[in-house]
Amino acid sequence: MLEIGSFLSDRYEILSKVGAGGMSDVYKAKDHILSRFVAIKVLKQEFSEDSSFVTKFRAEAQSAAGLEHPNIVNIYDVGSENGLYYIVMEYVEGITLKSYIEKRASCHSRSLQVLQSRWQGA
Repeated sequence: MLEIGSFLSDRYEILSKVGAGGMSDVYKAKDHILSRFVAIKVLKQEFSEDSSFVTKFRAEAQSAAGLEHPNIVNIYDVGSENGLYYIVMEYVEGITLKSYIEKRASCHSRSLQVLQSRWQGA
């Protein structure tokens, strides 16, 4: 886990943790060379010592870097430092995909409840 206020590669200042998944944590950071905000995905420590996970993580970065679409974030950098493996990507303000899906699911669930109650009442 990265400390808020610390620097990665003497370039990226960690500002906040914005998410976590099974294999990695994601942080909002400031790129002090290009003066922009970025997202940094860091492989969790328990996986960074397993070469197969590191290989998968690097393959993910390579695959994502080859994609170009308005709905997919850009990859800016990939690296490792002191046993931490990271991917630096475009930072996008907004809610997480998980929150979006949960919000949409609850809207659909509510719509189905309304339709069901009307159908049963008819």
